[in-house]
Amino acid sequence: MIRQSMLLTLQEQPYFCLPESVGLYSEHPNHSVLREEGALNNFNIHYVASGKGYVEVDGTVHEVRGGQAVLYFPLQRQRYYSSQDDPWDIRWVHFYGERLHDYMIERGFHRHPLWTLRQRESWEQAHLHLLDEAEHNRMLHPSRLSTLTYAVLAEFVHQAVPLKKTRAGKAENRILALLPQMQQEACEPFLLQDWAERAGVSEYYFCKLFKTLTEMTPLEFITRSRLQMAKQWLLERPDRNIGQIAADAGYPSVSYFNRQFMARESMTPSEYRKLYW
Repeated sequence: MIRQSMLLTLQEQPYFCLPESVGLYSEHPNHSVLREEGALNNFNIHYVASGKGYVEVDGTVHEVRGGQAVLYFPLQRQRYYSSQDDPWDIRWVHFYGERLHDYMIERGFHRHPLWTLRQRESWEQAHLHLLDEAEHNRMLHPSRLSTLTYAVLAEFVHQAVPLKKTRAGKAENRILALLPQMQQEACEPFLLQDWAERAGVSEYYFCKLFKTLTEMTPLEFITRSRLQMAKQWLLERPDRNIGQIAADAGYPSVSYFNRQFMARESMTPSEYRKLYW
């Protein structure tokens, strides 16, 4: 199956980013691309949904599989091709924007060409939304195209970690599966040992994998989840005072709750509540 949409490249555009082309290939074992240096003046995310293929980087051939991607900067040489025995299902988007180069370099994406996505479904869904829009409406709604392109880029920036630093496996999948439950139970006492046991790993390895997968420690994740709930309850429970909200959210004292809230929201819980009352 081939789905692809080729779009105009706007020389002057008011948006942060726009797609030059977007598409997907599956069941094409002969898919092979070579672009010499300087041939393509836009960014390219080339993502493997399933199967496998190969990417040449500085003379070395790397195998890429489901959930992994290659990111090319403008004017870079590009060489990639599908496996013959296990053809890849490939999703790609070429995109451009005046300030994109600085944005990507500031976030360190020039340091590594190969990446893996921690929660791949979010990126795949964003890509399909962009592809649908490009196929159905082309350039009729440029602001919508830009918004959907940025969603694809934002998911990549949020989810991508360098491939060579990733230790993918069953333990990582178990930790990812625990995140909704951790968020739901965030207001209960946090016991690291219990969560590590649920993931089937040691406390040390749980913290290490958690940091790789979420870019925060388990405790930071719990703290964010508690504060999110507290903000919601400050508005939804007007009959409860700040001390009761702090207790509901799992904080041992109202003073500690106030300090945590101030550190992240730059205002007290009472001041936040007044903004909406």
